[in-house]
Amino acid sequence: MERPASPQMASWSPDSPCSCDCFVSVPPASAIPAVIFAKNSDRPRDEVQEVVFVPAGSHTPGSRLQCTYIEVEQVSKTHAVILSRPSWLWGAEMGANEHGVCIGNEAVWTKEPVGEGEALLGMDLLRLALERSSSAQEALHVITGLLERYGQGGSCLEDPAPFSYHNTFLLADRTEAWVLETAGRLWAAQRIQEGARNISNQLSIGTDISVQHPELRTHAQAKGWWDGQGAFDFAQVFSLTQQPVRMEAAKARFRAGQELLQQWQGGITAEVMMGILRDKESGICMDSGGFRTTASMVSVLPQDPTQPCVHFLTATPDPSRSVFKPFIFGVGVAQAPQVLSPTFGAQDPVRTLPRFQTRVDRRHTLYRGHQAALGLMESDQDRGQQLQKKQQDLEQEGLKATQGLLASEWAPSLQELGSLFQAFVKRESQAYA
Repeated sequence: MERPASPQMASWSPDSPCSCDCFVSVPPASAIPAVIFAKNSDRPRDEVQEVVFVPAGSHTPGSRLQCTYIEVEQVSKTHAVILSRPSWLWGAEMGANEHGVCIGNEAVWTKEPVGEGEALLGMDLLRLALERSSSAQEALHVITGLLERYGQGGSCLEDPAPFSYHNTFLLADRTEAWVLETAGRLWAAQRIQEGARNISNQLSIGTDISVQHPELRTHAQAKGWWDGQGAFDFAQVFSLTQQPVRMEAAKARFRAGQELLQQWQGGITAEVMMGILRDKESGICMDSGGFRTTASMVSVLPQDPTQPCVHFLTATPDPSRSVFKPFIFGVGVAQAPQVLSPTFGAQDPVRTLPRFQTRVDRRHTLYRGHQAALGLMESDQDRGQQLQKKQQDLEQEGLKATQGLLASEWAPSLQELGSLFQAFVKRESQAYA
């Protein structure tokens, strides 16, 4: 069913909030011997985000892969991935692969101009890296290599008025994390081997650069942004002199995220990360005008390679009123149909040119049920509280089960592990029926 493009979206201002926040805790900041990753995806408030499982695959040599806007060369083998993505595009806002690699991305604006042409979205780069990497460092190399070859660009919103940005990434695996920040094809990266770190919609790598694009400093010097003397501060050199409203708001969220992580140093767990993602006072849990937190993710990546990684995903907006459901790669893992949006093939407004002249209804089953539940919470306080209690109980059940698994108190079959997410999604859907 088609409907006209939203007037609110068509008049969207580039100074409106456009945000995300990513967090990571590396021991000893974590309460357990595990790296803990978390992200809120803040997007247009009526955008639907789906959770997609893509199995590992083998591909014909020389084959091509269609991303959101352009094709790239496919690789011979790709890893299994779980993705939380805006349902109109190919890439993802956040996700994980079967090797315990997690990635989240953020919009960022720098002195380097945003290209007008269509290339790879930051979300495409994120998915490509998950499909092609077995470590966070390898994922960094995949993204920077693709960035050099294809560039980044194209509209990041499902709207006839194009809106583009560059990207920063938080990449994590069982042993460490990396922050990767880009400006066009240029980039700088910082390795995180212990402690907690967050990123928001701003450059945050200063002089502590672990690796960088070989032309980064010469380009900055040629542009007159750096005199070539003294320490090279990436954020200072490449950040815009006049910050737009969206960047000023990001500074406050970044500082609030730092403070929350600091408060929990040494005691950070999955549940603590969920609490941070639900923090409305700081704006980390966003609900501002045309934007809100449309989906959230928390991952526990044990340092012991014999233990499974656990990924909690909401697939619905507003983590303060959503259920984090556990996903584990295992035998029998398959797509949960309740969190998969309908497809529209060649008639999809993202495929027909000019793009995004109409809007289609992309709501999946869980999204519809969850939106009805939010309405009930507001209109009928007693029934709403009962429903919220069911949500909280379901989430606690998932947390306790996975905590028991990591503490060797629960020994499920591989089949049980693989079907865990589908089972929790089904139960949540039934609660909304």
